[in-house]
Amino acid sequence: MTQNEFLNIVMPFKDKVFRLAKRLLVSTEEAEDATQEVLLKLWRNKGKIGEYKNVEAFSMTMTKNFCFDKLKSKQAQNLKIVHSNYEEKNTPLQKQVELNDSVSWVERIIQELPEQQRMIIQLRDIEEYDFDEISKMLSMNNTAVRVALSRARKTIRERLTNTHNYGIK
Repeated sequence: MTQNEFLNIVMPFKDKVFRLAKRLLVSTEEAEDATQEVLLKLWRNKGKIGEYKNVEAFSMTMTKNFCFDKLKSKQAQNLKIVHSNYEEKNTPLQKQVELNDSVSWVERIIQELPEQQRMIIQLRDIEEYDFDEISKMLSMNNTAVRVALSRARKTIRERLTNTHNYGIK
């Protein structure tokens, strides 16, 4: 496989790899390192890339595993899961403040979700993978992914509603 062929396969999803790594590792530098490491592993095994049915899904699984290993290592004691790639432009200041506050609340709520639900929210709602791809990446059956996603969304919705209603129902 030539370098150009490799780049044509890998480059379309490299940003997704980075976003997943950023979601898991928080630090931009750590996420860049993880992305580079995953791409380097793919390059080293470029001869085997044709064996994979879905290189993108395989890369996302590699990224997830690499980040989990990094989180388990001693140097990653203080890392946490956060989502911060939402940005609204050209809105009035008051609306922008409200949106930032809502995004901040959603980030906090997502942080409190169980690890599996956090991953599924990231892969489905942010990276827009379909259920089959997510089930392969996380080694879960399709129904379990749907149930976990539904529960995660319900939890986010309920907590956000309570927050905006100041606990008043």
